[in-house]
Amino acid sequence: MSHISHLLSQSGNFAGLPPPYSDYQSSRVAVLPVPYDGTTEWHSGTRNGPRAIIEASYYLEWYDIELGKELHSMGIHTLPGIEPVMASPEAMNERVYSAVKSLLDDDKFIVMLGGEHSISYGSIKAYSQKYPDFSVLQLDAHTDLRDQYLGTRFGHGCVMRRALEICPVTQVGIRSMSLEEQEFIESNRLSPFIVEHDSVGLSYSDIVDSLSNNVYVTIDLDVLDPSIMAAVGTPEPGGMGWSDVLSLLRAVAGKRKIVGFDLVELCPDQGPASCCFTAAKLAYKLIGYSFFAGERPVNHQVITQDAKVPPLIINTPNQRD
Repeated sequence: MSHISHLLSQSGNFAGLPPPYSDYQSSRVAVLPVPYDGTTEWHSGTRNGPRAIIEASYYLEWYDIELGKELHSMGIHTLPGIEPVMASPEAMNERVYSAVKSLLDDDKFIVMLGGEHSISYGSIKAYSQKYPDFSVLQLDAHTDLRDQYLGTRFGHGCVMRRALEICPVTQVGIRSMSLEEQEFIESNRLSPFIVEHDSVGLSYSDIVDSLSNNVYVTIDLDVLDPSIMAAVGTPEPGGMGWSDVLSLLRAVAGKRKIVGFDLVELCPDQGPASCCFTAAKLAYKLIGYSFFAGERPVNHQVITQDAKVPPLIINTPNQRD
């Protein structure tokens, strides 16, 4: 069939990439869909997120203006989705762990698409065993630091509590937490970066400085302002803007090695189709930053935010020593 492969639809491949750009062996990037929402409590449907992101990605331009590169040329292979395990979120995370570990053994840069946030634990666990000097950057409206929630220690509300048992975690974009989580933050001297609309804030360098050399990024899409990302399972008023998130990720990629990332909690039915495209674009941009941080084409003028305008991120009073 190879003689007609160029005539066939490439639906199912991220960005609609044809061979050879989507071949597993030659691709540096592996997209891993995880259509799981077994512990969702409010808006269900994040299990449809991976498919919606991939379908929206067909309409991405392969050329990235900011980086001046066609990012697809490094090869981006899209795997079939992981079959959900409904027995328990812990069992599901073991399946995610096994899949991610296998891909890391093949030296792939993994882009995991959720699905609810609980799946990140399995990926973080696998990455922590491969990379020394490892930490996690969490972009999220919620801390997800409960020890147990709705009868499980491995649900979406507990995922970063479990991650902290493995490695350091820097939390950015937080604007909602329980009293239990606040007490845990205080007792463990953690310092999440809280988003406030009227803050004078810290520079992104403070966030970068909190991270180790090898960084895994987990992005809950509710970190974004609902005005641009309404399609999430647990929306929260306020939040970071598109340019804020890109500026932060670009700063991290320029100073640290991003070894992989996940993009979770897209609930397509809760917002317009633009949300799915925004998620796909964010994934493609972060792939580019991870491989080509700091590179810009010399023939483009880039308009940036006025340096006098303060960033939207502040720290909690619980400062690190």
